[in-house]
Amino acid sequence: MRAKLSLIVILILSFFLTAISPVTASAVTHRHRRTVVYVKHRSKKHQAAIIGGSAAGGALIGALAGGGKGALIGGAVGAGGGAIYNQATKKKKVVVNQ
Repeated sequence: MRAKLSLIVILILSFFLTAISPVTASAVTHRHRRTVVYVKHRSKKHQAAIIGGSAAGGALIGALAGGGKGALIGGAVGAGGGAIYNQATKKKKVVVNQ
């Protein structure tokens, strides 16, 4: 029992000693690089295509599942989902290291 406990303690200590090892020289060389961030904007036409396509897909699935009323509900849900997706992804940041 005591041998198992001492083996566990040794393994844990060796893990912590390797985890907090000093930073190597290769990691420090990247410190002086200049980082440039470009923000790509999506056009209004592309945003409308995303929302409209999502609405059409939702309407199609709703029509297959529940007829005319299902198409109306599916279109609204699809448009809402497309709008949320568009809002979350319309500004894309591109990071360039020089």
